[in-house]
Amino acid sequence: MITLDELRLIHAAFPWFFPAAAGLFGACIGSFLNVCIYRIPAGRSVVRPGSHCACGQPVRWHDNIPILSWLLLRGRARCCGRPFSVRYPAIELLTALLFLASALLFPPGKALCVMVFVSLLVLGSFVDIDHMIIPDRCTIGGAVIGVLLALAVPSLHGHAAAPALDPMLGFMLAALQSGIDAVLGLFVGSALVLWIGLLAEKILRKEAMGFGDVKLLGCIGAFIGWKGAVFAVFGGAVLGVIATLLWLPFARRNPDSGDATAGAAPTVAPQPATAEGEEPSGEASPGLMGMPVPFGPMLSAAGLLYLFWLHPLVDSYFAEIAAVLRELGG
Repeated sequence: MITLDELRLIHAAFPWFFPAAAGLFGACIGSFLNVCIYRIPAGRSVVRPGSHCACGQPVRWHDNIPILSWLLLRGRARCCGRPFSVRYPAIELLTALLFLASALLFPPGKALCVMVFVSLLVLGSFVDIDHMIIPDRCTIGGAVIGVLLALAVPSLHGHAAAPALDPMLGFMLAALQSGIDAVLGLFVGSALVLWIGLLAEKILRKEAMGFGDVKLLGCIGAFIGWKGAVFAVFGGAVLGVIATLLWLPFARRNPDSGDATAGAAPTVAPQPATAEGEEPSGEASPGLMGMPVPFGPMLSAAGLLYLFWLHPLVDSYFAEIAAVLRELGG
C-alpha cells in the first residue's frame, strides 16, 4: 500500500501526475454521468444493462473510451453507423476539465469534495435542460452529502485545526465550524430562492420557479456556504439573461421547433418526467421573453464560478457590507 510520504514524493517528482489523473478520472465520471442523465429521468437502472447502441447492440469496451472513442469513430456507432450526439464527449470533456481544475486549485481533501459537487451539478443541470426537472438525488441527496463532507473535511469551508490545540480537539472544532457553515448555507440558499420564487409568483401570477431550484440552492449552499449560495442566485440570474439573449436569434429563426436536439436549449418546454420523488424545476415558467429557461444550469454555473475563481472577490464584498452595517449600528 502506498504511504502518504510516497505520494508526496511522486507529486514532488511529477507535479503533473495527479492533476492529469484527476482529468482522466473526470472523463470516466463524465461517461457515467451521460448514462445517468439519460436513464434516471426514465426511472431505469444506471448499472444494468450495460451501454448499448440504439440498434440494440452492446457497445464494446474499446468503443466506450471517454472522448477518444467518439473521435476515432467520427461520432458514429461502429455496429450500425448511427450518429452519436456531440453532447456525449462534450459532457465528458466538461467533467474532465472541472476535475482538473479541482486538482489544480484545491488541496487533495477539498479537491475530492469538489469533484463530488461537480458531478452532482453536471448531472442535475443536464437533466434539467432535457426535462425541466432536477432529480432529488442531486438536490436533497447532494445537500446531505455536502453537510457530511463538511464535517469530515473541514477544509471544504476553509477551516483548519488550530496548531495550539490537541490534534483531535482541533479537528473536532474545525469540523463543527465547517458543519455549521454547510447547514447555514443549505438553509440560507434554499430560503432565499424560495422567497424570490414566491414573490415572483405573486407579481407574475404564475409559477416562476420550481422547488427543484430551491432544493438545488440548498445543495449548493451546503458545499460552498451561504455567500456562494447568494452569489449563485444573482449570478445565475445574470447568466440566464445572457443565455436567453444569445439563444433568442435561433429561437426566432425556428419558432415551431419544439424538440430539442442534444446540447441545444428547447424553444418549447418539454413535458416533465413524472418519476416519484422528482419535482419540476420550473416547467410552468414562461422564462424570459416567453421562452422557458431551466434555471438549474445557471445556478450551477454561478456556484462553480464562485467556488473556482470569484470567492475572494465576493467574500471581500460581503465583508465590506458587514463593516458598513457595523459602523451604522455603532
